[in-house]
Amino acid sequence: MSLPFAASSAAPAISEPTYILDDELNADKLREECGVFGIFNHPDAAALTTLGLHALQHRGQEAAGIVSYDGKQFHSERRLGLVGDHFTRQSVIDRLTGTSAVGHVRYSTQGETLLRNVQPLFADLWGGGFAVAHNGNLTNAVTLRNELVRQGAIFQSTSDTEVILQHVARSSGAHVMDRFIDALQQVEGAYALVALTNKKLIGARDPLGIRPLILGELHGAPILCSETVALDIIGAKFVREIEPGEVVVCTKDGIESLHPFPNAHSRPCVFEFIYFARPDSVIGGKSVYDVRKKMGHELARESHVPSDMVIPVPDSGVPAAIGYGLEAGVPFELGIIRNHYVGRTFIEPSQHIRALGVKLKHNANRALVEGKRIVLVDDSIVRGTTSVKIVKMMYEAGAKEVHMRIASPPITHPDFYGIDTPNKEQLLAANYDVEGMRKYIGVDTLAFISVPGLYRAMGYEYRDEDAPQLTDHCFTGCYPTKLTDLTGSKRSDQLSLLAEIA
Repeated sequence: MSLPFAASSAAPAISEPTYILDDELNADKLREECGVFGIFNHPDAAALTTLGLHALQHRGQEAAGIVSYDGKQFHSERRLGLVGDHFTRQSVIDRLTGTSAVGHVRYSTQGETLLRNVQPLFADLWGGGFAVAHNGNLTNAVTLRNELVRQGAIFQSTSDTEVILQHVARSSGAHVMDRFIDALQQVEGAYALVALTNKKLIGARDPLGIRPLILGELHGAPILCSETVALDIIGAKFVREIEPGEVVVCTKDGIESLHPFPNAHSRPCVFEFIYFARPDSVIGGKSVYDVRKKMGHELARESHVPSDMVIPVPDSGVPAAIGYGLEAGVPFELGIIRNHYVGRTFIEPSQHIRALGVKLKHNANRALVEGKRIVLVDDSIVRGTTSVKIVKMMYEAGAKEVHMRIASPPITHPDFYGIDTPNKEQLLAANYDVEGMRKYIGVDTLAFISVPGLYRAMGYEYRDEDAPQLTDHCFTGCYPTKLTDLTGSKRSDQLSLLAEIA
């Protein structure tokens, strides 16, 4: 991941949205930064890693990389673009020889995606090669980077992951695991890591378990990955989740579990359930699909209005819309049809084509919605620009009434743990109350699931105010870790550094 908290000029005020194409069509959605995969001691390591990354493609679409080890040498292939753009070519797979591999899919939060930032990162360290891939964000990465640069460290990327690599290299620990754990004890924030050495596959999860990490097995070969769907695609068996603060070490002698951190109150990220994880994944023993349906049930209990049909905003709003319709006794209908083939083909569109806006990706099912009272269900509202366009599209298709229901509470605070969120000034809910948002979007009524309702959908009776069960700071402002790079007198120094390296 690129270092967070990019230096920038003051954020622009929220204004009437302009119509945009290509990747900008997704600009009003939250984006997860990364997915990781690793496998140890299997003859088809690189091919299986490629398939695992395919299953995790939703976690990052800007770049992909794989590092393999053949017992003598490490081999690295890193590319900009989708996994299928490059790693389905047999020539690439053939170059990734060996029985162990780690892989990564990436989405960057800022600036240009550069090949030097594509993971896994690799370095020849004292004792052998070391490749590492990271999902999450370190909230003291800039502070640590400043200190390392002053000490003479030379960085090859703008990734916070390299801070970990540098600390492994500089540790005085006698063995690689000592050095790796020493590095982890320097960092703050959220991380799920997979690393590959000459003899080991290593996995690590941050002490609060903010980002997910799964242990699987295929014919005796251990696997580490971000979601269970990466196991499903290769026919592997789910073993268990890596515990918060746990470090696992896979060798030919078996799997060792280490717990180098003091016990902490687990706080997994709620957005894995709201939006990021694939609906066919299982996290924390819970089906993501079932949780999203329950969010829809809670929405209907809390804020149903008389209507003729409930319509999901494709695709992430589908499970919640199903739950809403079941609870409210309102038919679930596909009132918006998604075009899955909008991509990188529009390079320099004319203004006339650009003015078609969201219709390039979504189109109203006019014959269905005309004259009807509809409830639109979506997973979240970030800037609100896409919601404005979709609501306008539904009215233009003849909808009599348009009511919007959101399967997450209002997003009032930015994230610093691996989710790309705008500055607070650009978050719609941080600048308007619900009535103000309703007017901005142009909908008849607007309602969000409540924080207690969200917790009920997650299977909790209540939110523990003293020790929240989930990482929910985007809704509550309750950040689970220090935000070292954003506090104190160091902030201007951090932003100056980021301006230089971004």
